[in-house]
Amino acid sequence: MTANMNSLQSTPRRFTLMLSGEDALDTHAIGSQPLKGLPHECFLLGDLTPIAPVLLLGQSTLQVNPSQEIVCLQPVHLHATRDHLILMGQNQIDLTEAESSELLKTALPLIEEDFQNSILFHDKHYWFIPAGSFASLASYSVDQAHGRNIDWWMPRDTHAEGIAKHWRKLQNEIQMLWHIDPVNEAREQRGLPTINSLWISGIGKLNDVHVPQVIRGSQQIYGEHPLLAGIAKYLGISHNSSIQTESLAGAFAWLDRPETIWHELSHALTHQKIDQLLLIDFPNGKVRERILTAKDLHKKSWAFWKKVEPLTWKEIISS
Repeated sequence: MTANMNSLQSTPRRFTLMLSGEDALDTHAIGSQPLKGLPHECFLLGDLTPIAPVLLLGQSTLQVNPSQEIVCLQPVHLHATRDHLILMGQNQIDLTEAESSELLKTALPLIEEDFQNSILFHDKHYWFIPAGSFASLASYSVDQAHGRNIDWWMPRDTHAEGIAKHWRKLQNEIQMLWHIDPVNEAREQRGLPTINSLWISGIGKLNDVHVPQVIRGSQQIYGEHPLLAGIAKYLGISHNSSIQTESLAGAFAWLDRPETIWHELSHALTHQKIDQLLLIDFPNGKVRERILTAKDLHKKSWAFWKKVEPLTWKEIISS
């Protein structure tokens, strides 16, 4: 694969595909706490990972104050094992708009009292509110913490002591309210996981957003993750949740299942609809950028008389 990054600026017919990254906990943990943000979250937004204001920007029609610290609150299910609790991902809990609204109504007096602010906007999975005294918390997104022991991922104090304890107190009060809530009684009867806790994450402001040039220079952003809608709006770039294979040149994509479009991408390269495919991934938590051209699509072989075999998606990403 070619690694000449200087050619990026002079090659408009390029498609950029970013893959999701995983934590490298053993090497990236800082003392007694994990590194804030998944690798791709840090790549998209910068090291401060101000996820909440970007999500708010993308999901609402509000004019978001770029200097205001915003928090994202998410109703979640904590699954109890023998000796710890595990955070379930929001795609596992099947929460409805009506349920989310009812749970918010129950918890709202406690939330607004402790945050000393009103809810700015809410939908099924996300509730947004100015951070107030919780602005200094170090927090971790549901994407980063789900499926893991929450003891390691609970919010932590930074320069102001007692804020994490304050949050846990509020969280516990809401848990007790929801334990007897009719929403959860109905969910239990339907065999669904109860919504038994509230998760805080994404704390930050739009002024802290640092989107990389590879996205800033794009003409189109593709992908379903709600962060992409916010980034596109922040940059003034067109966004579509599904990829349009006839409009690949100059586009950036982050897809749930990138392997499903590999045939279209290789076809676009071989038929000169694009000149380059820039792959961005995060081995061991570090950013890696590789350029793939049409000549890189086939396996190298010394046996020139044999038919050249195309590389599979698995071979591409594992190289």
